[in-house]
Amino acid sequence: MLSIPGLPGSTCDGFSRRELLRVGGAGLFGISLAQVLQLQAAQKAMAQEPGKAAKDKPKSGFGRAKNVILIFLQGGPSHLDIWDNKPDAPADVRGDFKPIKTNVEGIMLSEVMPKLARQMDKATLVRSLNYTPAGLFNHTAAIYQMMTGYTPDRVSPSGQLEPPAPNDFPCAGCNVAKMRPTDEAMMPFVMLPRPLQESNVIGKGGTAGFLGAAYDPYYMFQDPAGKVKLDDLTLRADVSKERMQHRASLLQKVNGAMPDIEKAVAASALDAYYHKALDLVISGKARNAFDLEQEQKELREKYGMHTFGQSLLMARRLIEAGTRFVQVNWPAVANGNPTVDAWDTHAANFGPLKNLHCPKLDSGLSSLLEDMDSRGLLSETLVVAIGEFGRAPRLGVSTSGNSNGKDGRDHWPYCYTCLVAGAGVTRGAVYGSSDATGSAPKDKPVHPIQMLATIYHALGIDPNTIVYNHLNQPRELIKAEPVFDLFG
Repeated sequence: MLSIPGLPGSTCDGFSRRELLRVGGAGLFGISLAQVLQLQAAQKAMAQEPGKAAKDKPKSGFGRAKNVILIFLQGGPSHLDIWDNKPDAPADVRGDFKPIKTNVEGIMLSEVMPKLARQMDKATLVRSLNYTPAGLFNHTAAIYQMMTGYTPDRVSPSGQLEPPAPNDFPCAGCNVAKMRPTDEAMMPFVMLPRPLQESNVIGKGGTAGFLGAAYDPYYMFQDPAGKVKLDDLTLRADVSKERMQHRASLLQKVNGAMPDIEKAVAASALDAYYHKALDLVISGKARNAFDLEQEQKELREKYGMHTFGQSLLMARRLIEAGTRFVQVNWPAVANGNPTVDAWDTHAANFGPLKNLHCPKLDSGLSSLLEDMDSRGLLSETLVVAIGEFGRAPRLGVSTSGNSNGKDGRDHWPYCYTCLVAGAGVTRGAVYGSSDATGSAPKDKPVHPIQMLATIYHALGIDPNTIVYNHLNQPRELIKAEPVFDLFG
């Protein structure tokens, strides 16, 4: 049964996208979702209001991206063992892996990334990410900063935070869903295949916060490598398309009893948004995007028949179908067991990276870049692969208060690497460098929230845009400048 919440503004929290999509044959389908779509689209003009758009001539890369895939490697992968080997460093820094050549002269990757090495002509490595922790040495607070661009107000000594709250800053994808709603009958922001998580703190930094729950992501928290259930987007067997369309005509009469809506938007516009909501379910476009069985077996296997690889393939399909922002979270909790699937390699670093994590990262990320490029999608889609921090240069040393094995690496926010590609980003390049031990940037330091600013910039959103929180107080979208020089 469909739950019809109050009209927008009747509660401070709004209502969730998932609840609005629980529509399989409900009698008054479309009223609430249509209103949400209408209100989201009304935000398009906000960033263009006087005082909110940049007055200067647009700089390099502005507006080059139509879409974004954010690959969040939650848990903190080791930059030294994946992206930025130091073969001449002491043994307790350089570790077990050797660098290998890539298809770009002068760029080296770790030997555990041979497939990505053949795709480096499509991407840029940023090897100078860094920040000084202020209660951000453990995962939850660092994730919150990476996702929202803001440090949390209250951080426990362990670095963990309280659960998600309505006054949180919005996740970047939620801001994009509000400011750049999709023109397609698709969810503007999808997060998969699992929530952001450290221990029992689940979803912090992954909600719309003070924007209201109507701008939350569509949470597709299932394993794409298995059987995916899409009850939210499926008509009940006893309800035909024709019956739903008949209800659309009945709904037009219901619309006449909605003076608040009529004041907000002309009747013809509301009708358009209603039909967009209706099409989301009836057309089957969203369901098809999630159906990986429509892909060739060979391509699925190339991505890797594991959760991460299939999540990236699903991200490509969602972008093709019209989703604006897809966030793929590494499918393990931030402080999970590294011998299972977590990047948090305190106890043992090299075995898990060689045998578990890097083969999955390598097959998934390399296939995504190659696949997107061959389909012409990379030219208009910004792809960013990043974690909340890197790992300590010296093995077995505690840097965050955690205990570490003799070949384990602790947390290290002072220097790490991310990969960025597409939407005009220079191909086959390295931006910035680290020192001889990967401990600090040698040149061109980049704060991780500058990468969020770069995402907004690429989508044609001025990072200096003023937004209003739940108390109607003005706040900067983000307090950082984009990295303009990433764009060619």
